[in-house]
Amino acid sequence: MATMTDLDELALALPGTTKEVSEDGRPTYLAEGKMYAFHRSQRKDAVDAETGERLADVLMFRTPDLEVKELLLADDRDIYFTTPHFNGYPAVLVRIRDLERLDREELGDLLVDAWLTRVKKSVAKAWLAENGVSD
Repeated sequence: MATMTDLDELALALPGTTKEVSEDGRPTYLAEGKMYAFHRSQRKDAVDAETGERLADVLMFRTPDLEVKELLLADDRDIYFTTPHFNGYPAVLVRIRDLERLDREELGDLLVDAWLTRVKKSVAKAWLAENGVSD
């Protein structure tokens, strides 16, 4: 069961990651100054289906490409979703409340995939080799 604490720990363990926090406490994780995951502000494109209210607990994670995005969206647990704002953009959304439906390893994989989209190829290659992951 993953938590926001896990999100913070896992993201900040990735080389070159920095964290910025908005005035209202929402984190953004950056690699080499480029955002790869963040807690979105309330937007009109993400609303609760039952109440119609804007969701305040939406996280965005970049994906390597649109194919990976579609694979995540096809997950039958309905953890991952998107909105029209992200049509054609390689990213998925996850509600904070649904983090508990992911285990820490799956959240880590999601963050690594997002992080890899933003770091230099040499950094990615070195990290993958050091961690025994084939690219």
